[in-house]
Amino acid sequence: QLQLVESGGGLVQPGGSLRLSCAASGFTLDYYAIGWFRQVPGKEREGVSCISSSDGSTYYADSVKGRFTISRDNAKNTVYLQMNSLKPEDTAVYYCAARYYSGSSYDYWGQGTQVTVSS
Repeated sequence: QLQLVESGGGLVQPGGSLRLSCAASGFTLDYYAIGWFRQVPGKEREGVSCISSSDGSTYYADSVKGRFTISRDNAKNTVYLQMNSLKPEDTAVYYCAARYYSGSSYDYWGQGTQVTVSS
């Protein structure tokens, strides 16, 4: 069974940090670009960050630039999203998704992990 599983979400105070993990099973992430997205009820899903399959180039939304870092460990078949200096507006369900390197859409999605930033 091909799937992505996110973990690492939780409740954190403003200014705190969390590290999300996206682990793949049933397929190898080597040839996939991985994206992190987030969604708040009633709002559209927002692209947060992504990392390429080839040279490891990264992209960040302006809202998280300088605070979030995406990385991948192909040996562990896992992608991480390190989130620092968290703000209440970062509260959302975070999803990871995999897009084959030559594809144009994300093929696999995780079930999501809740991140809540609140004092």
